[in-house]
Amino acid sequence: MARSIIERVLTALFVVFGSTFLVFTILYVLPGDPVDTILDPSVATPEMIEKLRQELGVDQPFHIQLFQYYSQLIQGDFGQSLVNSTPVLPQILEQFPKTLALTLASASISIVLGLSLGVLSAIHRNKAIDILARIIGLFGISMPTFWTGILLILIFSVHLGWFPSLGSDGWQTLILPAFTLGVIGAGSIIRMVRNSMLEVISENFIITLRSKGLSEHVIMYRHALRNALIPALTMMGMIIGDMLAGTVIIETVFSRQGIGRLIADAIMASDLPVVQGVIFFTAILYITINLIVDLSYTVIDPRVRRSI
Repeated sequence: MARSIIERVLTALFVVFGSTFLVFTILYVLPGDPVDTILDPSVATPEMIEKLRQELGVDQPFHIQLFQYYSQLIQGDFGQSLVNSTPVLPQILEQFPKTLALTLASASISIVLGLSLGVLSAIHRNKAIDILARIIGLFGISMPTFWTGILLILIFSVHLGWFPSLGSDGWQTLILPAFTLGVIGAGSIIRMVRNSMLEVISENFIITLRSKGLSEHVIMYRHALRNALIPALTMMGMIIGDMLAGTVIIETVFSRQGIGRLIADAIMASDLPVVQGVIFFTAILYITINLIVDLSYTVIDPRVRRSI
């Protein structure tokens, strides 16, 4: 077990630093000069530009810049913003609680709605609840995030006036953005849980349990659902990670503060250290979530534990 955990952790670290290398390379080859973000090219002299390039280290070859960047990351230094000259990591940590609250609320809606409708859809196949669950699942998968958010704003904020449409102060401002991400995530979970449950229900051990006189409730929720959760867990881990990335759109649509809005503003301002820092921070979170989900298989499914 310890060896398996170590292998997964090392693989996760490789993925994190590999994604960081990819992002660093893309930003390096893109046209533009970080110095232009700080100095006005119309008034800056060539001497001022060259001096600032040396201070920032952008006059060095690619491999030297990459080595320096990795050295800073290992020490916990995400660099400084080119716009306001403040450290990047404190900015991320300041905005992260708002994004975390949105992600947790959205994930809760996705998991509760997805599991409930997915199980009911499989148990009551081709009945009214099954048709409703499949419609909700199709809507969640098909609709773009920004379109769903704008639609909810028009209905529940503009016409009904139930919830505020903008801001990030108070739990009321969390409902619409969380429901937007939650419904979209629930669509994939509904389809996955429904298909997994239908496969498990058709297996021989379900027939054996019924022949032993167990109630249908115990068979479905204690035995069938537990066996169907493995592929659903993988989907949930991916969805939670996607929600972290989806906050870029949602926090922009609903004018919320968070790391999604932070990276969107940094991209518009060509603030490359902030962009790199947020991507590295988000990659760590994404890999950590999937690592936890991967390790949870050994708790839920004894077959995985025995194979390890």
